[in-house]
Amino acid sequence: MLYQLHELTRNLLAPWVHQAQANAKFFANQGHWWSQMPGADRLAAVNELFHRIGKDYEKPEWGINEIDVEGERVPIVVHEEISKPFCKLLRFKRHSNEADQLHTMLNQPFVLVVAPLSGHHATLLRDTVRTLLRDHRVYVTDWVDARMVPGSEGEFGLDDYIAYVQEFIRHLGAEKLHVISVCQPTVPVLAAVSLMASRGETTPRSLVMMGGPIDARCSPTAVNNLATQNPMSWFENNVIHTVPATFPGAGRRVYPGFLQHAGFLSMNPSRHFSSHWDFYADLVKGDMEDADAHRRFYDEYNAVLDMPAKYYLDTIRVVFQEFLLPRGEWYVQGERVDPSAITGTALLSIEGELDDIAGLGQTEAAQDLCTGIPAAHREHFIVEGAGHYGIFSGRRWRETVYPKVRDFFAAHAQTVASKPKKAAKIASNVTPLRRKAG
Repeated sequence: MLYQLHELTRNLLAPWVHQAQANAKFFANQGHWWSQMPGADRLAAVNELFHRIGKDYEKPEWGINEIDVEGERVPIVVHEEISKPFCKLLRFKRHSNEADQLHTMLNQPFVLVVAPLSGHHATLLRDTVRTLLRDHRVYVTDWVDARMVPGSEGEFGLDDYIAYVQEFIRHLGAEKLHVISVCQPTVPVLAAVSLMASRGETTPRSLVMMGGPIDARCSPTAVNNLATQNPMSWFENNVIHTVPATFPGAGRRVYPGFLQHAGFLSMNPSRHFSSHWDFYADLVKGDMEDADAHRRFYDEYNAVLDMPAKYYLDTIRVVFQEFLLPRGEWYVQGERVDPSAITGTALLSIEGELDDIAGLGQTEAAQDLCTGIPAAHREHFIVEGAGHYGIFSGRRWRETVYPKVRDFFAAHAQTVASKPKKAAKIASNVTPLRRKAG
């Protein structure tokens, strides 16, 4: 009943939250007599703070309507390339009336960005996508809030996630495609490509894996510890709930977004408290630039989605408790996931030096597993001074990480030369040597 109680509480608070929004506007509006009252600036600030804490945050817009390419403004239109019950494959299509520019864009690399299904919406990668659009044709997985998916669509598990990724790769054409996976999807993306390679299918030209738990035994973080310190029964009994009747997915079992959001906040409560106090102070001082920056960040951070229960529990078991991928014991629909089967795809793994979500070594583990890829086509990159979000968003992403990724794609514009079949088979029987966990 926790989900139902949460919705009831939210509905009861809604009138007060909306009134606080109106009060904030009245006290801040210089044309209204309320703004002339003593302490009006503080009353406006406290009302807006209450409104923002109590409001319901909808999925943010992508807001990528145009980009700057060498001083020219290029319009962007977002299309739904494929629509699946739990995910939409979006295409960010660039337009130009200049023949030379259009020719250049049409001949640039295809990139599939696999966004995380781990609480936030795919729009969290807005900066990633906007930057990639300068030099690439970009497609993004936009995961659907599970509470909006009717129960008639059935369950969605980690195996289904892998099947979605494979379908998208085949649709776009693996022979011309580069794939970026950010955080959580590094595991299912590596599995998807491994299975395709084992079947003899064409695999993408390159894989870029960023800050993901390929081997969660390495440098465990608070996220890893939560998963290992509690049995599966704890997760099933404490974080899985049923979607209320007010949503299309009524009756579906999910890990609710509001619980995930509470977990995000609990990882660093003092930082969030300070951020909100600073927001209040900025409003009182009239520092609208910093106040707007706070609004933009928390509009994204507070917008969360429900995850399908089966997918979440599968991930906890496979990735964080049994470590099936690095142990070579993961089977998907009866097929063993064998990363050493990948031979014709280049690999770039990227980690943030200060990442507190996927610790150092967790993503690098892909290098030890993908032994079928020639060493000359495998690279690992540690971003100094970067935390988890810094490797795909912000100044470090744009100035340090992106040039590395762009150049890696360019260097592997052609399919990687495969190792002889015999060599790949021998490599698959070798147990990778890894640094000890911790």
